[in-house]
Amino acid sequence: MPENTAQSYDPSAYPPVAVTVDLVLMSVVEGQLAVLLQRRAADPFANKQALPGSFVQPTEGLDDAARRVLADKGGFADDTDVWLEQLYTFGDPARDPRMRVVSVAYFALVSPQRMARALATRDDLALAPLADIAQPLAFDHAAIIALAHDRLKGKLDYSPLAFSLLPALFTLRDLQAVHEAILGVQLNKPAFRRRLLDTGWIEPTGEREADTAFRPAELYRRRA
Repeated sequence: MPENTAQSYDPSAYPPVAVTVDLVLMSVVEGQLAVLLQRRAADPFANKQALPGSFVQPTEGLDDAARRVLADKGGFADDTDVWLEQLYTFGDPARDPRMRVVSVAYFALVSPQRMARALATRDDLALAPLADIAQPLAFDHAAIIALAHDRLKGKLDYSPLAFSLLPALFTLRDLQAVHEAILGVQLNKPAFRRRLLDTGWIEPTGEREADTAFRPAELYRRRA
């Protein structure tokens, strides 16, 4: 019989490391890009604002953990209309005072209407414009938000993700306002509209907006 070469190991010989997921949930409200924050109830950083997050359970995948946090802490029990993607892994040894914790960050874009429904479900959630976040956030969450914003700006030119922030029917003015809120700059209207029409992402509906004091603008939709 061949000798069994399998070796047992001593778990105590390995340093403890935990994994968390943290969610950057963004929306555009009143022309400003904003992020969903949650007030922490316990130490560390009790009463500080932080991103919704949680430790990953031993039998749980990362995406499953992110969806659980989205429902349990973000108030998005029905996440079918939430676009979510993995952002980056943050592993500074000093990022959590409790122990060595590696965070896998996700970010998502949520329509203002969907965000308002989520805010109504919990009193520890707040939607904060990125430009108005004055107090220090818990952990390294300010750096996570900054990276998510940079990723979002970089994807606008080649990904139709901005449509997650719009209703099914929208005007070109609405679409430009979302892009300007994300980029933080004003865009040239003719150049922006020409570029978006050239992408093939949108198509006219033949309908026009209602209840406007100005000439009703044409409504568009995302092309299937």
